[in-house]
Amino acid sequence: MNIQIPESNLKRVVIIGAGFGGLALARELASKNFQIVLIDKNNYHQFQPLFYQVATSGLEPSAISFPLRKAFQSYSNVHIRITEVKEIYAQSSEIVTSLGTLKYDYLVLAMGADTNYYGNRSVMQKAMPMKSVGEALAIRNTLLQNLEDALSVEDQKERQRLLNIVVVGGGPTGVEVSGTLAEMKRTVLPKDFPDLDFSGMNIFLIEAGKKVLGPMSSIASEKATEYLKKLGVIVHTGIGVKDFDGETIYLSDGSTIESKNLIWAAGVRANSILGIPETSKHKNGRIIVDRYNRVQSFENIFAIGDQAFMEEEKFPNGHPQVVQPAVQQAKLLAKNLVNGQKGKAWKPFSYNDLGSMATVGRNLAVVDLPYVKFQGFLAWLFWMFVHLMSIVGVKNRLLIFINWFWNYLTYDQSLRLIMKPKEKEVEFKAES
Repeated sequence: MNIQIPESNLKRVVIIGAGFGGLALARELASKNFQIVLIDKNNYHQFQPLFYQVATSGLEPSAISFPLRKAFQSYSNVHIRITEVKEIYAQSSEIVTSLGTLKYDYLVLAMGADTNYYGNRSVMQKAMPMKSVGEALAIRNTLLQNLEDALSVEDQKERQRLLNIVVVGGGPTGVEVSGTLAEMKRTVLPKDFPDLDFSGMNIFLIEAGKKVLGPMSSIASEKATEYLKKLGVIVHTGIGVKDFDGETIYLSDGSTIESKNLIWAAGVRANSILGIPETSKHKNGRIIVDRYNRVQSFENIFAIGDQAFMEEEKFPNGHPQVVQPAVQQAKLLAKNLVNGQKGKAWKPFSYNDLGSMATVGRNLAVVDLPYVKFQGFLAWLFWMFVHLMSIVGVKNRLLIFINWFWNYLTYDQSLRLIMKPKEKEVEFKAES
């Protein structure tokens, strides 16, 4: 069975994944002479840098999600299909999906990355990842439900397990979620749960490397650590997680932490797909591409963003798996595909590092730009502005601004809802 896409004389570009890279590429090509087929498992784009705010009740999922069909309403040459891609048949230039097969002239892999558990099966089974809106919402449900359960627990040790929260991974996500949770502990939760003693609640940040925010400057790392400790976060560096049984976290230095709340923000691994040989993959699962984002051994298959492993002189280990490389690669690939149509030469990719940033809490952030580094209140305002402008959709920007402004005035997000799917009750009656 074939996926039903209208016949066209235009070259067909099939894009798998509607993350930052895939969406940027589709937008760049939407007004060009191509037929675009954008495929994703979800019918919306997710703004990943703010997942932690959904997880900590700062934003609703809808505020950081944007419907794909709305983004391309004005383009008759863009076709969206919500399905899962199972395999690539490179010899016949086809992909196999849950809906059927689909031919392509150019195929672009932009499926992004998922959580990397580094082979730790127990952590994979019991920890809480945060790589999608659904996973962020699951964290919110779990944390709030555990607080509700703590009200009725008589055993002090069990109450401690329900209250303690351990965040693994000292990158921007881990730092941001730890800082936000510490602020909630101080300003919000005591009002919601006056019967609980939050002096016994601990927020831990565990980082296996020597410092938090490892890729950023030393001053950014030092300031972030200072801000976290000021907020009451217990920071451990140079220590990894060996095991987690759902109640106790076992650390590499032999110590343990009693907690039922383990948020895993320790790493990412590129999503894989059948049809790309192992010889075309780097050791971390990323697909080896040339400077034109063309997959090794293929002429018409490309990979961008988290999927792509591209060596540059300044980046011998590949580009960082963050937003900017994905967007920059998408925009250049769009230009190169257009150049190919016109018989013009393609331009090789060169990453322009625009800097990095992380927010730690209210009025506290760190920013590393190519020529200047700053921290504190100004960095916090800069972080908010950049993220607000990066959100897809004017309505979403307005909703997020209102939520942020209200939270800043009141210290209260008012979004602490436990959203559970309804469980179906099936009655089996004996036939008479």
